[in-house]
This record gives sequence, structure tokens and C-alpha cells, in this order.
Amino acid sequence: MPEALTPRAAEALLRPASKRTTTLRAMLEYLHETGRGATIIGDDGQTVTGICMDSRAVLPGDLYIAAPGARFHGAQFAQAAAKAGAAGILTDLEGEATSSALGLPVLLADDVREVIGELSALVYGTDETCPELFGLTGTNGKTTTSYMIRAVLRALGRETGLVGTIEIAAGDQPIPSILTTPEAPQLHGLMAKMAELGVDAATMEVSSHSLSYRRVDGLRFAVAGFTNLTQDHLDLHGSMEEYFTTKAALFDLERSDRAVITVDDQWGRDMAAKATAEVWTLSTDATNPNADWTVGNVVAAGLGHRFELRGAQGQVLDLFTGLPGDFNVSNSALAVLMVLASGVEVTKMQAALDAANPLTVQVPGRMQVIAESPAAIVDFAHNPDALARALSSVRSSTPGSRVIVVFGATGERDATKRPIMGAVAAKHADVVIVTDDDPHSEDPAPIREAVAAGASEEIRVNGLDTQVLQIHPRGSAITAAVAMARENDTILVAGRGHEVFQEVMGVNIELDDREELRRALLENGFRPLDASRDSVNPENKG
Repeated sequence: MPEALTPRAAEALLRPASKRTTTLRAMLEYLHETGRGATIIGDDGQTVTGICMDSRAVLPGDLYIAAPGARFHGAQFAQAAAKAGAAGILTDLEGEATSSALGLPVLLADDVREVIGELSALVYGTDETCPELFGLTGTNGKTTTSYMIRAVLRALGRETGLVGTIEIAAGDQPIPSILTTPEAPQLHGLMAKMAELGVDAATMEVSSHSLSYRRVDGLRFAVAGFTNLTQDHLDLHGSMEEYFTTKAALFDLERSDRAVITVDDQWGRDMAAKATAEVWTLSTDATNPNADWTVGNVVAAGLGHRFELRGAQGQVLDLFTGLPGDFNVSNSALAVLMVLASGVEVTKMQAALDAANPLTVQVPGRMQVIAESPAAIVDFAHNPDALARALSSVRSSTPGSRVIVVFGATGERDATKRPIMGAVAAKHADVVIVTDDDPHSEDPAPIREAVAAGASEEIRVNGLDTQVLQIHPRGSAITAAVAMARENDTILVAGRGHEVFQEVMGVNIELDDREELRRALLENGFRPLDASRDSVNPENKG
């Protein structure tokens, strides 16, 4: 990120240029109308032009949200917000005394976090004017599918926005951010900014974290899509059942008009049954032929595939994606079907697909091909299912060719998946190089040991001849992988994708897997592809 991009400067970039004005009284009336308990201490006619949860980012005229947090209550920082020009404070009984002492009007709510999204919609007008929203949730495939949706919408002539793991953009304008995941006020400000810039449709990745922490509250999705559900984020959710329940909230009729749900496994079928929005089901692997839409006639074409998307009423679309991997067939089908669910005619969709080839959109760090001989690929796969899918998709049919994988496991996250990922790698690769991902503040050595132990156990139980190595730091591991590769081999560097910093003991170290791979390829006499498509907003690190 630019060095001068302070929290306050970043906050301004996520808001529309023109300000709307509302009052604390209007907010109070809204809360009463919707059955929430609230009162105002002080001037209820105070005008508000923005809303903010971070005291360091408060702009003049903002309503500062003093909410309880994991370690501190936001009221502890209310004085800093007041000095920055806050017009008022939204808080609860715990924060009342501290907030009232500052002389600003205070809006007291029973549950502050419950109302942040809806009040943000009032402040920024997104309850009335907002781009048509396409929301994606699931464990794997959200980012690639969101890029595909944006490309399909553009092929149809729409002006689009994107809020995702890799970047935030309005049309062709990237929006710098120091936020990994925008909170509800930033998202509403961003939607208002996009509408102001002429964006009429936006695609958003909706993680389980954003649903758990109510970051998408107050937004209404025209179409919500579900990719899949596999083990991940159990450090937050505790169980797969809780993880499922969190994701299912996106498909409630109160949040989304329509739902397009991939039903290739039981989780998907359960999701379709639980959803209260209008549901379209999608089967991409022939396990559920009674789905509303199915994928068929899949034929390899270069690195990608050609296939058909068939509707239960006899509709047929011919699709092509140049991206490698069977899972990109699923991603492509979901992207097209979500746009169809928004009301696009099948004939118009086919014309756009034929004219623009939008399903071959380059997604930074997602099955990104760095070289073709040897095949060298960087992918974000950072859980067992994603790693298995990626490894299965990259194996060459050339006799004697090998798959060499470089990966690790993230620190301070679900530790149970570490040996599972090692086992997956040993099963699908010929050479497994275990290295560091983002250790965060955890000692990386035990993380590597847990991953390697899972690989060794898989080799022992199934009599595999897979080679397992532990090499660190990560750059050295990538160098070693390329040094042992032959022209017909495939190198997969997995886990970090587009990320350009590695967090080690609280320090962000510059590290881009794509650049490390290119450097090693050149040093070993191989020729990487053009690097011009890597450029994204690196500050929005997922």
C-alpha cells in the first residue's frame, strides 16, 4: 500500500464524493419501527454524514460506533473520535458513561452490532440506491467465480464492481484499501461510491467471517451463489455443522432474492433445502441429474475445457474456459448461471460468451500459469480439498512426468488440517516439498513437522514412493523445486496465490510466489510467461 495511506485517507477512498445527510432522530425512528430498543442522549437533531467503527479513521460528521470488541470496548477510543470531528456516538449501556462525558449526542442501542449494517444503509442511501449485487460463498472457488461473473457481466455491457480477496474495484478503477475485509460501514460506503461512479452491478465474495461478524448486514443480494463446503475455518466455527449454518445465512430470503447452489455433495443439497430464497440448483459432476441445471459433454480443450450447461426446461448453453482444472468447469457454470438468474435471456448470454470468452479471465494467483515447460503454476489452495483439486488437475499425461508441489500450512489457524494436507500432497504428487506459508506468530517448525508427518503416514499406509522434503524459507523451497524439475514435469506452488507479503512473528516480509518462481525458472534456463497480468491491489491481502 502507499506509505501515505493512513486509516483516515483509506476511509475516504471507500466513500462517495457527495455526502448524504441524515439525523440521529431518523436513526432512532428506524430502530423503533423495526422493533429495536434505542434512546438518544443529547441533540436528536444532530446531522450525520458518515459512519465509522475505527476511531483512527473517523471523518468530520461521522457517527462513531463504540461497540464491544474481543479485547476492548470501542468507548475507550471515543475521545479520539470526538477530536477527529465525530458528530455523535453509537454505543450500548457499557459504553454510555464514557461516551456521554464527551458532550456529543449519544445513540444507545441494545445490541450495537445488530444495527450497524442497517444504519450504514440509512447514512449512505444503499437502502435505496445500490448496484445489483452478486454474492458468492463457499470454501473454495469464490475468487475465481467472482472474476468470471464480472467478466460475463462486462461481456453483457454492464458496468461492474468487485469486492474480493484480491482486489476492490469500481469499473476499471482500483480502490486502494488497508482493510483485509471491509466492515459494514465501509461496504455501504463503497456501494454508494460505486453507484456514484456509474457501476450498476457488483460481485462480492462473502466469507463465513463476514457473515459471522455481520459485515454484510444491510446489503441485499440479487443473486447469491454457493460453490462447495469443505474443512476450513474450524478455528472460528468449531464444527462443520456450525460452518454450514453460518454460510446458510446468505441464502435467507431476508438477505438474497435468488440462490444458485451447487449440489454436487450432501452439503450443497442440504444448503438448497435450507435456503428460503428462490433456489436454482446446479449439478456439475453428474451426481444429481435432477438438478435444475446440469453440466455435460465436458471435453478437454488445451489447458481448459468445453462443455454444455443444460436447463431442465431444455435450455442449452455452450461454454468454454481456458483455465486449467475440472473445478474451473464448476466455477464457470456457477458464474454463468448466477448471471442468468438475474434475468438475462439464454440467447443473449450465449452471444456474449461467444463474443468475449469471459470464462478464461486471468485470476491472479488462482491456477496462474507462470511457465509451460516445465508447467509452473501458482494457486491459492490452502485447505485439503482445494489442494487435492489443484494437484489432480495439473498432472500431465506425458509418460514419466512428475508433479512437484511446494506448500505449507498457515499458523494460528485450524491445526487439524495440517496432517490432512500433507496426506493429500503425498497421495497426488511425486515430490512434496513442505515449507512455510504464513506462520503469523506461531513457531513454523512444528507446523512443517505436522504437515510432513501427515505425508509420511500416507506414504507408509499406502506404500507410496512419494518423496517428502522439508525446505525453508519458502523462497529456497521454490528454488529447489525448479532445480529438480524436468521439462515435462509440473511444479505447483500452493497456498498463498496472489499474496505479496509473508507474515512471520508479526513482521510482513516481501514474498511473491510468482516472482520467486519466475526467478528460479530463469536461473535454471527455463522461460517463464509474460508477468504483466500479475498487477492487482496487493494491500487487500486475504
